[in-house]
Parts: sequence; C-alpha cells; structure tokens
Amino acid sequence: MWICENWKDYELIDTSHGEKLERWGRFTLIRPDPQVIWETEREHPLWREADAAYRRSRTGGGAWSENRLPEKWTVGYGDLRFCIRPMGFKHTGLFPEQAVNWDWFSRLIREAGRPIKVLNLFAYTGGATVAAAKAGASVCHVDAAKGMVAAAKENAVLSGLADAPIRYIVDDCRKFVEREIRRGNRYDGIIMDPPSYGRGPTGEVWKIEEHIDELVSLVSGVFSEKPLFFLLNSYTTGLSASAMKYITALRIGNRFGGRTEADEIGLPVSHTGLVLPCGSSVRHTFEET
Repeated sequence: MWICENWKDYELIDTSHGEKLERWGRFTLIRPDPQVIWETEREHPLWREADAAYRRSRTGGGAWSENRLPEKWTVGYGDLRFCIRPMGFKHTGLFPEQAVNWDWFSRLIREAGRPIKVLNLFAYTGGATVAAAKAGASVCHVDAAKGMVAAAKENAVLSGLADAPIRYIVDDCRKFVEREIRRGNRYDGIIMDPPSYGRGPTGEVWKIEEHIDELVSLVSGVFSEKPLFFLLNSYTTGLSASAMKYITALRIGNRFGGRTEADEIGLPVSHTGLVLPCGSSVRHTFEET
C-alpha cells in the first residue's frame, strides 16, 4: 500500500461505525466512509467534540450538523496551499490521500531535466494540478464542472501559482482528448481521476467499469514522443488495482514500454496505528528513474 504520511495540517484521528474523525487544520470533522465497516469503541474525546459532522439521511443525501465551521479555511501540504470548503455531499474540496501521488510525480517532474507538459483529466479542485505546477510542469487542467475549475484557480493562487503556466478548461474530458488528438497536442504526463458514475453533456451514462478501458486507450493517443508518467486513480470498490494495472499495461505499457505498478493508497489512523484504505492508483513510468 502507498501510505500518505507527510501531512501536518491533516490528520485521520480515528475510524468507527462507518465514519472517520479527521482534523483539517484547526477544525475537526466527522464524515462517513464506506471503507469503515468495523465497529469499535469511540474512545477519543474528539468524537464528542468535533466542530461538525456530516450525517446521512434515510431518504438519501445528508447534511452537516453541529456545524461550528467557517465557510472556508486554508490548509497546507509542504509549500502547497488549499482552500477547504465543506460541501453538500460530505466532501471538503480535497482528497488528502492523493498527496502520496503528488509526491511521486512531483519527483519525476523535478528530476526530468527538461520541460514537462501535464494533462490533468477529471481534475476537480486541482490538488494534482498545483502539485505538478509547483514541481515545474506546465499543466492543462480539465473538468466538466465550472465551479471545480474556479476552485482550482483559487488553490493555484493560494499556492503562489497565479502566473504559472496552467491552462484551465471546462469541458467533457473524453471530448477534449478527442480534440487534442486531432489538433496534435501532446503531453509528457497524464493524470486521470475519473468518477465511478456520471452523465455526459448529452445525457450519456458513464460507468467506470464499462468505459475505463476505452478511455485509457483513447488517452494514450496524446502522449508525447518522450512521455514521463501516467497516473490513474479510482475510488470504485468493484474496480481493483490489479484490473486497472492490466488495462494500463495493455493499452500503454505494450505501446510505449516502461513499468506499471498498482496498489491501494491509504491514510494512517493516529489513534490505532493502523491504515485506512482510500482507493487505488496505477502508476506507469516510461523512463528509468
């Protein structure tokens, strides 16, 4: 497992009864997590003193309760800064476990010894975008949600990257890649974090298990002549790291060579000393590192 251990402004304190107790900077939150299938005694006092808790409704969805949080605040990871903003569906605008992947590709970018162009697809609020840009890459950030792209711009400014070579695109990721292929635009690094389920601009249904092979194959068409890395993330329980590794090795490794690795990513739980699994990632490197 690739474990994210370098946070100072984030801490996963404890987990129990389908929920996790977290510290985001000065504030503590309780949020649901489908991986927490165990029931343990909630001994830590912050279970009773958290600043806010997201509670699910029996009729679907949920809401923040016992909310003593500001509208937004800032946390840091190394020299990166992010705006944390509790949203309507339990999210905060950042997935802290992904920092273990930021560290990985940031090192590759810094050590490449040449200009690196990165394409970040399904880029959300830009955690990977600002990490890649801070490491020295030029980045194309693509997400279909206008609000998420606006949040990514805010995170770039917070991280001192207001003038960095970041191109922000509000678009359907598949259609954007198809156009980039026709235009002849190419990238040295590609990051993908596709959703488990969604709908396209004309109502077409996206299911990651049914479409990920086709999408990886399509994306392989925008690699440069000297690609550096490929990263694929998934939070879908039914899509294993091994299956994603097979697809990546088949569609990218067989075409370009290199090395494919896959594993779960996780966050250490400070109260128990154990690690909470938080999805899976596939990493493909093209050059010897």
